[in-house]
Amino acid sequence: MQDIGHWIDGKHVAGTSGRFSDIYNPATGEIQARVALATPEELGAAIDSAEKAQVKWAATNPQRRARVMMKFGALINEHMDELAELVSREHGKTLPDAKGDVQRGLEVIEVCMGAPSALKGEFTDNAGPGIDLYAMRQPLGVVAGITPFNFPAMIPLWKMGPALASGNAMILKPSERVPSTSLRLAELAQEAGLPDGVLQVVNGGKEIVDALLDHPTIQGIGFVGSTPIAQYIYGRAATNGKRAQCFGGAKNHMLIMPDADLDKAADALIGAGYGAAGERCMAISVAVPVGQKTADALIDKLIPRIEKLKVGPYTGGDDVDFGPVITKAALERIEGLIASGVEQGAKLVIDGRGLKIQGYEDGFFTGPSLFDNVTPDMEIYKQEIFGPVLSTVRTDSYEEALQLVMKNEYGNGTAIYTADGDTARDFASRVNVGMVGINFPIPVPLSYYSFGGWKKSAFGDLNQYGPDAFRFYTKTKTVTARWYSGIRDGASLNFKAMD
Repeated sequence: MQDIGHWIDGKHVAGTSGRFSDIYNPATGEIQARVALATPEELGAAIDSAEKAQVKWAATNPQRRARVMMKFGALINEHMDELAELVSREHGKTLPDAKGDVQRGLEVIEVCMGAPSALKGEFTDNAGPGIDLYAMRQPLGVVAGITPFNFPAMIPLWKMGPALASGNAMILKPSERVPSTSLRLAELAQEAGLPDGVLQVVNGGKEIVDALLDHPTIQGIGFVGSTPIAQYIYGRAATNGKRAQCFGGAKNHMLIMPDADLDKAADALIGAGYGAAGERCMAISVAVPVGQKTADALIDKLIPRIEKLKVGPYTGGDDVDFGPVITKAALERIEGLIASGVEQGAKLVIDGRGLKIQGYEDGFFTGPSLFDNVTPDMEIYKQEIFGPVLSTVRTDSYEEALQLVMKNEYGNGTAIYTADGDTARDFASRVNVGMVGINFPIPVPLSYYSFGGWKKSAFGDLNQYGPDAFRFYTKTKTVTARWYSGIRDGASLNFKAMD
């Protein structure tokens, strides 16, 4: 069995703690590898090394750092199939979905190739008599990225790209369930010209997270995961004086208006609700048809589409629509929530529980499930299921549907399907959600915008990637300068406004 270690100072190193976490093959249920769990002492040594390496990296001019990003992007593209295979092997998602995971991360690296323009400061000459005023953007120093299991390539790249392009060193702690992709990306970054120590990948659990939050050298924390952990990390980081951007859970709704193209809406719900086995923070997990006629017609269109979905291992062929969930515990939780929905009175239109695939009977598979007549007091509505379960909440009016979204504690993403521009504009203007789709089911912004939710889906005031990322990973220093050229006015003891 393979033992996976860490990436420290530009090379793979084995852990010294003697403690490991098992990495499962989600399709078979078998342990396929072990990942070493670092000690706080190992992490401390990695941080010390990163701190030394960061000084020289920060002094490297932004254009040369951008050239490393250019080479890194080219290498990611060159190794796309290999990286997708790593993602699929440890996460279980299909190869086309895994390639999309890598591609969306690569797009952020492509934006980082233009980082010099995002890092420019400001300058005002003659702000006062002989006085120049200017602002500089400087890197924070050593920062940390803590990333989840559901996007083994994309989210680590969202973190490392802007952080490194801005002149920081990064300690990346990926999910111990899917460590191999991050380690391979670190190798490729090294091959692209990133100096030793600037990117360290350290594997571990809560002990390592707490050590990152408490270490005085770490200046910023970027996190993606569940809402309780996001809130915990944000609070502890803030208490320790660190900058933090922490992204949590979601309960994304899609409104379907009576004038919507129901075939397109149904297709969108299939992809957004069941893709990647529902293990996406931007998955649509709640369909909100407006009007009983709309709801009945929508359910009729969803049923045959769901029944055609093929669930299987990523090696099962190009026609596999989605794979297993990440762990047995996740499977049991999902199917337990489905049972609670039935007990609490929701109509289980399609039951995906108990799915067994020949040759993969011990895999963590659950089929697609569809609920109708769900109400907001039910557990399947209140909790983020993070599985292939779509709940339908019927409403009688647009206003009732809008209020359902606005009263939900999460605010990551939402969508509306309608043919009416006024309704769409009103929805986009009023809804208290960070990312909105109009006839678009998964409104993840392109990489030159910024990604982020509202309410309990996000903690911190700056979002991921795009312009916000460069703001997050830099601090502004403002300089007021006067160069004396024969001016001899003597001392001034008053605080004067600029003339």
